[in-house]
Amino acid sequence: MDVDIAHLREWIGREESASEEVTPALVRRFNATLDLAGASAPGASAPLLIHLCLGQPAVDGAELGPDGHPARGGFLPPVPMPRRMWAGGAFTFHDDIRIGETVTRASCIRDVVLKEGRTGPLCFVTVEHRVTAHGRHVISERQDIVYRDAESPKPAAAAPTAAPEGAHHRRIVPTPPLLFRYSALTFNGHRIHYDAPYARDVEGYPGLVVHGPMQATMLVHLAAGVRGGPPARFSFRSLSPLFDNADFTLNADEDGDGLKLWTARANGPVAMEARAEW
Repeated sequence: MDVDIAHLREWIGREESASEEVTPALVRRFNATLDLAGASAPGASAPLLIHLCLGQPAVDGAELGPDGHPARGGFLPPVPMPRRMWAGGAFTFHDDIRIGETVTRASCIRDVVLKEGRTGPLCFVTVEHRVTAHGRHVISERQDIVYRDAESPKPAAAAPTAAPEGAHHRRIVPTPPLLFRYSALTFNGHRIHYDAPYARDVEGYPGLVVHGPMQATMLVHLAAGVRGGPPARFSFRSLSPLFDNADFTLNADEDGDGLKLWTARANGPVAMEARAEW
């Protein structure tokens, strides 16, 4: 597939902004979905990464692409590759978001690059978000989005090394209701997370795909639980997908002044690696 990278790079510098209130009802649904304990009263600190549920694009059904995402070419560049995933990201936490506050996310396209990967050409789009709550700068975020061709990923030449179990770990059962509820919280229409026939027969996966942002959210909450408070910085990178056909674990080990974190299915490779710093 030919990709006009010069044309796509014209999107660099494009901006958009969205605002939404953190309601007690949203917090209760967020905590129930992820089995988190926490207050939901106005004025209390909102859960980490709940801002990923706010201000998501709301387009008419006729404006959705075949994968359930909004059609290409609005804020994000119209990359012609049909498969889209969140490859990684980083957060710097400057202050708490409070329940009842209106949160604004100001976004800007920072880079668009074409690379050659193991499965063929990959297009990476880097987006920066500045998140404010009641006028306070609360989060700086970098989001890395990757696009690839429609062919199924090629098998690795050798069996990947099984990930270890962390000193701190928790088992997660990725049920279809869990994946559906997280999709609903984030208004994410991507069909690979809730439409099993589509995920299997169209995109070639063995089951429903576990969201990258949900894994990152679970890991940052594991980190906060281990250290007794939220980190100042958190970064993550997706290495391989997880599916609803096997349980997976959240893992954490001490790593200097921070924590090394990862997800993995039983006897499988690291799916997502992350680091939290205080």
